[in-house]
Amino acid sequence: MHRNLRWRDLLNHLALIMLLACAAGPGEADEPIVPANAKIEELFLTNFLTEGVAVAPDGMVYFSEITFSHVSRDAAGAIQAGNIWRYDPTTGKTVIFRSPSGMSNGIKFDAEGNMVIAEGADFGGRRVIRTDMRTGKSYIIAGLFDGRPFNAPNDITIDELGRIYFSDPRYLGYESIDQPVMAVYRRDPDGTIHRIITDAGKPNGVCVSPDQKTLYVVSNDNGGTSIDRMPPPPKGSGRTAEPLRKGHMALMAYDLAPDGKAKFRQMLVDYAPEDGPDGLVCDREGNLYVAVRKESRPGICVYSPTGKELAYIPTPMPTNVGFGRGKDARTLYITAGTGLYRIGVNRDGYQLPAKK
Repeated sequence: MHRNLRWRDLLNHLALIMLLACAAGPGEADEPIVPANAKIEELFLTNFLTEGVAVAPDGMVYFSEITFSHVSRDAAGAIQAGNIWRYDPTTGKTVIFRSPSGMSNGIKFDAEGNMVIAEGADFGGRRVIRTDMRTGKSYIIAGLFDGRPFNAPNDITIDELGRIYFSDPRYLGYESIDQPVMAVYRRDPDGTIHRIITDAGKPNGVCVSPDQKTLYVVSNDNGGTSIDRMPPPPKGSGRTAEPLRKGHMALMAYDLAPDGKAKFRQMLVDYAPEDGPDGLVCDREGNLYVAVRKESRPGICVYSPTGKELAYIPTPMPTNVGFGRGKDARTLYITAGTGLYRIGVNRDGYQLPAKK
């Protein structure tokens, strides 16, 4: 009798293991998130900071090139006004999609395949626009709040009800700062705009979880509002750089209510005294892929929804991440330094369900 009980217990245990493995997906129960032999691949290099990588429904990869006005002038003083590039994974070619870009930063695609772009300051639009990829026409969908321009829209995320969330810090630019706080806003499908988060420090990256219950927000408070107006002291001048006190450097989780309101839940990762992250995305399981800008350990950190580090991908100083689609759903595209990179992972990226 005892022997039969032991065999029965063993069979039940094996059945439970198989059930859990099936629930996790084929092979995912014991697969590392980053394959042991995975290597980061350089796809394209340009002259200035790359940002906001996002993959369109047709598989084309788009990313911003932020041309800082204080360093991107030609001999006659003309300023490069920002670019959006398009990379074709099939041909490996990269071409200009839009120039000037309005100093675009974060890019996302909505459920209808439209491109949604956060345009920053420094001769940029300071707004959020939507481009119909079928006609090429663009529309300003968030231009003012309380009758005043935004500081510098930075990053974008979209929920499954079509609500657009965007961060509005200020890192550079000569323009006045017109909003009383650096905040996160929500733009509803009816066109109304709501300021929903004012306690996130200097918000940068934003991301809605696949279950639609959490809004992840990154704070990267570098201590100033205009890096272009605080240049290093001239060589040989004997002067020292003006000191800055950095602020909140963290990855935070906010409870996202069904009506789109957000309430702080917890700090998942505190990066102080080093720099905080930049952009982030989720895979289908809800894990976060975060562009971490720590001087001592730059790269893409993969976290569980509770903030536990699951994997690390060393890169040049990263700015943003985005998953491919279709057969490339397990390809992670990365903007870092002045380049575009990619690496294969063992998880599918989360994308908004398509709406036709």
